[in-house]
Amino acid sequence: MRLWLPAFLSMLSPACAGDLAFVTSQNADAVTVIDLNRMEIIASTELPGAPAPVAYDPKRARAYVIAADSGRLSVLDEAGQITRHAELGAGAFGIAAIPGKGVVITDWYNNRLMRLDGDLEPLWTARTGQIPSGVAISANGALVATADRDDDTVSIFDIETGKLLRKITTSGEHPFAVTFHRGRLYSADVLGDRVSIMDPDSGTLLGHVATGHRPYGIAFAGGRGFVTNQYASTVTVFDPESLEVTETLEVGDYPEGIASLPDDSGVVLANWDSDTIMVLDARDLTITAELDVPAGPRAFGQFTGRQVQP
Repeated sequence: MRLWLPAFLSMLSPACAGDLAFVTSQNADAVTVIDLNRMEIIASTELPGAPAPVAYDPKRARAYVIAADSGRLSVLDEAGQITRHAELGAGAFGIAAIPGKGVVITDWYNNRLMRLDGDLEPLWTARTGQIPSGVAISANGALVATADRDDDTVSIFDIETGKLLRKITTSGEHPFAVTFHRGRLYSADVLGDRVSIMDPDSGTLLGHVATGHRPYGIAFAGGRGFVTNQYASTVTVFDPESLEVTETLEVGDYPEGIASLPDDSGVVLANWDSDTIMVLDARDLTITAELDVPAGPRAFGQFTGRQVQP
């Protein structure tokens, strides 16, 4: 199934409660809000400056988007309306939402991690390794991890204080995205064609999973791990327990962002060169829906979530 609406079209009514996705389209300077239950576009909002990183916080009914060219942070409501801005400076990139409590953001020009509260006021800043890109928060909300691309390391911090707790050398070169899942930490090592698996509490490397060429994003659903491979136009499927690759699936051109569906039934992925998003079923590994979006969708971050009922 493929559906299409032109870029920059805003619908008149806000989203009904359900599962939403906020897809950043870097080439089109747009953010598209999608109802995942109906696979329909709710709004497509113009956002200049090459928006790429995104984090959706259903608890506060808002999404945070960074314009890669300027480092401007924009906050959008669930109808796609921009409600406020913060100027973070060029270099602001990876972003993760702390449900109901603000965000953490990497700054890869200045090698630091920032935490902002719900009003976008700074709480702390911490030094990272070289060129921090992706950032993730543990399920219990206690830890935050950064992928320090040019150091081939992952840094782990206390989320309340910003204190550096551990650094772990990854299995492959240039870790870019990081993801916590069931007590483990995973990084997509783009120049190593692998995913590193780490214990965030002990700071040890547990193993790796071989992927396709240039792995970019990692998500989990239905007891499986999924990795987008940019240059291969594939998704690697692996068993998180055995670390064995079980399938390699052809998807759209240059897949990048990937996030779990809120009900754990599958994943949503963004194909940058195909200008589409796809829903991949975690059980039978089929593409169940495909939707055209504005040009250059990246959706780097946790861009899906279930709205909290008022």
